[in-house]
Amino acid sequence: MPADLISKARAGDGDAFRALTQPYLRELQVHCYRMLGSFQDAEDVLQDTLLAAWRGLDGFQQRASLRTWLYRIATNRCLNARRAAGRRPAKEWDMPNVEPPEPTRMGEVVWLQPFPDAVLEQGVDAPVGPEARYERTEALSLAFVTALQVLPPRQLAVLVLRDVLGFPAGEVADMLGSSVESVKSALKRARAGLRHRQTAGDREPAPAAGSAAEHALVAKFVRAYESADVDALLALLTDDVFMSMPPLPFEYEGRDIVARFYAGIFGSGRRSDLVATRANGQPAFAVYLRTPTGISHGTGLFVLTLSGERIRAMTRFDNSVLPWFGLPRSLPSRGAGD
Repeated sequence: MPADLISKARAGDGDAFRALTQPYLRELQVHCYRMLGSFQDAEDVLQDTLLAAWRGLDGFQQRASLRTWLYRIATNRCLNARRAAGRRPAKEWDMPNVEPPEPTRMGEVVWLQPFPDAVLEQGVDAPVGPEARYERTEALSLAFVTALQVLPPRQLAVLVLRDVLGFPAGEVADMLGSSVESVKSALKRARAGLRHRQTAGDREPAPAAGSAAEHALVAKFVRAYESADVDALLALLTDDVFMSMPPLPFEYEGRDIVARFYAGIFGSGRRSDLVATRANGQPAFAVYLRTPTGISHGTGLFVLTLSGERIRAMTRFDNSVLPWFGLPRSLPSRGAGD
């Protein structure tokens, strides 16, 4: 970290400040996303973090690294955001001519948003300390990020800083203005809470990203969905498949109820085209509803969680997320309209 860059930045040189902070922007954005579960909120908090760092650079005494100092600011801005009132509310069902079955349960986490892989790949991997417990892909999966969101805020912060990023307990205590013992206690409770939330039981691992096995499975999903073939779709799902639809609070668990859900969707005459992308290290598909005009309109985005040769979770987001993936609001239909 060249001393002249810090001196120039403290003197008001914006280019010097950008040179100092640019290497950390993407990893800080991912950190904020894990803390908040929202791609949009993470971007907002990242900008707030940079503004606070710019204004507070005189207070950076270089006892810790610039990276650690930026993480301290970002983490505390995330904690403030989580405490703020105005979290995104749940939506009500608004699909015309379709009455959904009674949900298995109502979701606790309705503000969840996907993280585009293309954005993640714009930056380098964040370095992790020797005490990190999670691989990069696991630590950004939808299941993991969802489980994080129900932890108390400080437990969440401690778990991410310690177990995902591998910061030493002393540095985490300094970031949070706490003691090492308090950090250790919070981490113990956070790990217990995370174990309680995560799905138990042995599962086959997902096929490797980009592998022939993954391509084959998602190709079957696309064919089944675009042809509105409920039986073919169900053949791809695990018996305990889990489906959620944030910001709708409805959650469905098990093939039978998912079958009833899609029988209603496809039975209404709705037909869609799917466009492949990736989110949270997982296969994802934008959904475009065909119309008689020959134009398909974007209605949402699926993210699939795979296990062996089956799909064990489907998370559907609304169409507000499509621009983050560089996807259009509408496109020409590939199939015949209804």
